[in-house]
Amino acid sequence: MQRYKLFYNFAKLRKKTNKKSNTMQEVLPYNDYSSWTRRTFPYRVQKISIDAGFSCPNRDGKVSLGGCSFCDNNTFNPAYCDAKKSVTQQLEEGKAFFGRKYPEMKYLAYFQAYSNTYAPLERLRELYEEALAVDDVVGIVIGTRPDCIDEEKIAYIKELSERCFVVVEYGIESTYDTTLKAINRGHTFEQSRRAVEMTHEAGILCGGHIIIGLPGETHEMTIRSAEMISALPLDFLKIHQLQIIRNTRLALQWEKEQQQGLVPTVKAMELDEYIATVAHYIGHLRPSLILERFVSQSPADMLLAPRWGLKNHEFTHLLIRYMREHDIKQGIFA
Repeated sequence: MQRYKLFYNFAKLRKKTNKKSNTMQEVLPYNDYSSWTRRTFPYRVQKISIDAGFSCPNRDGKVSLGGCSFCDNNTFNPAYCDAKKSVTQQLEEGKAFFGRKYPEMKYLAYFQAYSNTYAPLERLRELYEEALAVDDVVGIVIGTRPDCIDEEKIAYIKELSERCFVVVEYGIESTYDTTLKAINRGHTFEQSRRAVEMTHEAGILCGGHIIIGLPGETHEMTIRSAEMISALPLDFLKIHQLQIIRNTRLALQWEKEQQQGLVPTVKAMELDEYIATVAHYIGHLRPSLILERFVSQSPADMLLAPRWGLKNHEFTHLLIRYMREHDIKQGIFA
């Protein structure tokens, strides 16, 4: 296991993160994930997405059926990410893709598709250890749901975090139980809170994922949500817009409302509205929270709305310009 041990004790990274987190505020109006990784690792790192064949409890009937109303995992799985392939094969193909440009790159195995703690502990151990045995893989990122974690799994992940880089990333999506029920999420915000606190107390780096623009959520609710997210002991946060993906239940509702001229309950934000909303959302986040992204980009043939025609870096440039023009910085309203 020493083969993939890093130069740093990543179990202590939270203290370093919080001490250094204000540095980027001098350059950018928010606490930037890319800059954090450059300060943290002694080499370039790249996540490689993995589909390890997991499911979700709101897909297989344990909690519900059909999954989240907005979700189609194919929108973010790259070509090499395929559950029919072994974890090792997916990582090797990902390394070949990224390594052409940066031969000295190191990698994080990103267990991304579906809920990656939704299996018996021995199965998780087998998959995680397989990933960490691949050359140049120096850590793992585990994407999961807050209702798919328990003390036994946390204890094992804590042990992993003492010998390599580990992040557990929870799909929180909304801080409002009415919204979570409406999108068939199958868990409550209190379950998200408990999962994040359990992970933090174990000394494991913890990320969260939130969607802005979910049906029924007003601007005022979104801003209150930022304050609720800030109160959680998260280290990282991913934000993205509500996307209406073809053939999802959310898309079927959106198309019905469009075709029949009904009062819309499912809306896709215009670009200017979303930029302003995200900027003010960031202004209500505590400065120590590291922001990993602000938009998600689905394949054009799967995306019904919003179709902004921007790449992620182009959106980020517009957001930074808006924040500077309006004198908004992360935490300014907190």
